[in-house]
Amino acid sequence: MSKKETNITKRRLRSSYITSIISISLVLFLLGMLGLLVLNAKRLSDYVKENIGFSVILKENVKEVDVILLQKSLDASEFVKSTKYITKEEAAEELQEDLGEDFVEFLGFNPLLASIEVKLYAGYANTDSIKVIEQNFKQYEQIKEVFYQKSLVSLVNENIQKISLIILVFSGLLFLVAITLINSTIRLSVYSKRFIINTMQLVGATRGFVRRPFLYKSAGNGIFAALIAIGLLVGVLYLAQQEFKEIISFQDVEIIGVLFLGVLLIGIVINWISTFLAVSKYLKMKVDKLYY
Repeated sequence: MSKKETNITKRRLRSSYITSIISISLVLFLLGMLGLLVLNAKRLSDYVKENIGFSVILKENVKEVDVILLQKSLDASEFVKSTKYITKEEAAEELQEDLGEDFVEFLGFNPLLASIEVKLYAGYANTDSIKVIEQNFKQYEQIKEVFYQKSLVSLVNENIQKISLIILVFSGLLFLVAITLINSTIRLSVYSKRFIINTMQLVGATRGFVRRPFLYKSAGNGIFAALIAIGLLVGVLYLAQQEFKEIISFQDVEIIGVLFLGVLLIGIVINWISTFLAVSKYLKMKVDKLYY
C-alpha cells in the first residue's frame, strides 16, 4: 500500500472515530437532558403548586395589631409556606394597574378590603387539603372570607399527573432509541475492522484476546463521549439556572452528581456491551460472509 493510500485510510479511520464519538456524545447529552427533567420533575411540580396560593380577605375594621398576630399565626401553621399582607391601598393600586383607570376617584371611596396572600406547601396544595384549611381559616375572627380558584387547583393537580405519566413513557422510549443509536454506531465502527478480527483469529489469537483491545477502547470512548456530554450539560445547567433559580441550582450537588455519574456509567456500559456483542458476531462469522 502506497504512502498516499495509507494517509487516506488513516484520515477515514480518524473521521469515523470522530463521528462515532460525536454521535454517542449527542445521544448521551439527550439522555442527560431527560435525566435532568426527571430528577427535577418533583421540584418543578412543587414549584407550580406552591405558587397557586389564595387570598384571605380581612374584615373592614380589623386593627393592624390583630392583622400582625393573624399573619404570625398563619406563618406558624405547618401547611403555610409564606404569607404577604396587602393593605386596602395596595390592593387598589394593583387593581388600578390592571384596569388602567382610577376607579377610586370615580367611586369616591375604596371598596376593597385588606387581605393576606397565602401560599401553601406543595403537599397541601390539592382540593381536599385546601377545603380543610379553608374551614380552619374561617374560625379566625379577623377573616371575612377565603378566596381561591377551585378549578385552577384541580386543573393543576390533574395536569401534573398527566405530564408525569407522559414524561415516564417518553423517558422509556428515548432510552430505547438511545441504546439503538449507540449500538448501531458501534456496530458500524466494528464492521470496518471485521477483517482485522478475522486475521487475528487466523494467527491463533483467542476470542478473549481479540475482544480485549476493542473493549478497552470502547470503554475509553464511552468515557470521552460522556465527558463531552457532561460539558454540554454544564452549559445547559448554567443557562437554565439563570432563568429558573427556584427550580435548578448548582448547589444541588447530589442531583447534579447523580446525573453526571449516570451519564458516565451509561456511556461506558452501553459502549462496552454493544462492542462485546458486535465483536462476538464477527468472531463467529465465516470468512466468506465477511464480504457481504
